[in-house]
Amino acid sequence: MIYLDTHAVVWLYDDTDKKFSNKAKEEIRNNDLSISQMVRLELQYLYEIGRIKTHPEAILKYLNQSIGLIVSDSNSVAIFDHAIEIDWTRDVFDRLIVAQAMTDNVSLITKDKNILSNYSMAIW
Repeated sequence: MIYLDTHAVVWLYDDTDKKFSNKAKEEIRNNDLSISQMVRLELQYLYEIGRIKTHPEAILKYLNQSIGLIVSDSNSVAIFDHAIEIDWTRDVFDRLIVAQAMTDNVSLITKDKNILSNYSMAIW
């Protein structure tokens, strides 16, 4: 299992795999894919402010059917415990996305340089 950050979900939906590193492409091909509930929320936020044009649930339904992407349902108490410990970002979306990956002890595909610098299991 490997988690995807929000921008990775958007790129997969837009079929713009050229934006992924070779390592990220390999991990996507060779692992079951999941996202945190926070990615769902961030997609909704991006939709509401007009940064993405497709409703998030349509994106997730498409990716579930095409590549088997699932939305993880991890222990929220543990996630928030980890998020409280993350002090290297003020971005609540990033904090909770990373905290869920930490809780489930899985890698996270992301291009975010701050996450890559601070979460040892981040991949790009």
